[in-house]
Amino acid sequence: MIDQQVVDSLGQLTDQELSRVLSRCCSSTAWVDRVVAQRPYADGIDLHVAADRAFNALSEPDWLEAFAGHPKIGDIDQLRIKFGGDKLWSKTEQSQIARADERTLASLVQQNGAYERKFGFIFIVCATGKSAEQMCDLLNTRLGNDRQTEIGNASAEQRKITHLRIDKLQPDFALS
Repeated sequence: MIDQQVVDSLGQLTDQELSRVLSRCCSSTAWVDRVVAQRPYADGIDLHVAADRAFNALSEPDWLEAFAGHPKIGDIDQLRIKFGGDKLWSKTEQSQIARADERTLASLVQQNGAYERKFGFIFIVCATGKSAEQMCDLLNTRLGNDRQTEIGNASAEQRKITHLRIDKLQPDFALS
């Protein structure tokens, strides 16, 4: 759970600064705006509740904006390019990928492409603690779903990722 010192520090930020910090947790502009509008936060639980309230109000385009803020699972080059200050989060969230063999990585790339062509957005999974093989199996299973089911699955995974990232926030925030 997020430290009270961090919550207190968030309270000292301007709306613009807080928006920048929160956008590191979720790249949906609507989500960020809604969480900012709910402050002050009494504690970490209050911040997480605000995050969920904001998620509950998102439309499909808002979710798609959030999904677009992620690198593809297994795409290490995209991780390096796309995520400047936050690449450490994405890299650690996908840390098991580095241990995968070439066959598994190739399968992830192939399945990611099939998923994106079918659903119109990248495969979203809370990768923390999952092996590349587990993610490959999840991707393969979810390829059998329809688009609405996958919007729901990806949204649930986005929530998990965002809550984990909120808990990783530190008082220095690196606002530059």
